[in-house]
Amino acid sequence: MKNITSILLVSSMALMTGCATDEAHNAHWGYTGHNTPETWGHLSDKYRECGVGLNQSPINITHSLHAHLPPLVPSYGSSSKNITDNGHTVQVNMLPGSTLTMDGKTFELKQFHFHSPSENHINGKSFPLEAHFVHLDKQGNIAVVAVMFEEGKSNKALEKVWSKMPAKEGETNILKLSKIAQALLPKEKHYYRFNGSLTTPPCTEGVRWFVLKTPVTVSKEQVGKFHHLMHYNNNRPIQPLDARIVID
Repeated sequence: MKNITSILLVSSMALMTGCATDEAHNAHWGYTGHNTPETWGHLSDKYRECGVGLNQSPINITHSLHAHLPPLVPSYGSSSKNITDNGHTVQVNMLPGSTLTMDGKTFELKQFHFHSPSENHINGKSFPLEAHFVHLDKQGNIAVVAVMFEEGKSNKALEKVWSKMPAKEGETNILKLSKIAQALLPKEKHYYRFNGSLTTPPCTEGVRWFVLKTPVTVSKEQVGKFHHLMHYNNNRPIQPLDARIVID
């Protein structure tokens, strides 16, 4: 029988893919047509927080409170396992061993995926691509590190990922790349921090967000390849900040 930690981990991983239960899974959500982000909160009771939550992500970061935050020091030593098109994004699943320690907790990197254009904005600026590095601790708490990509030179690390990009929805390809998550991060890791949510249904709140201030580059062609696979923009609109404070 699974212990409570295993159950929490399975539950949290289901939440991150928007399929916490069969009912929720069957409530199809998307970014175009009749199931756009504005409707998510009405598609299923499991998605209710998408419509009524007060700590939703993404946000536009315009003001922040300087709080002498501790350094963000990801230890991404493991390799990737595979890359999949899950119908909403391109997701790279990780082998165990990559971690982020914050607030006295150790979060393990489970996967990273992409949104275009960016979901979070910085001072009103949208970026052509954003990566979310999704972590879980043993209690099922979620932490997300966000990296912005600005148009410029081709990104060599991203090109290694894109070389195995699936050709169609539902396809999964083996992707064995050593320390690829670390390679995608900028050298400078100063960050904004705020409390938020998953940016896809069920929009679960209580997520620790760390948005890196320094972007990395991506070529126009690399962004185009992602769009060619997705066929649409896969970014949730900016959500109200409400009473939250962003710290840096």
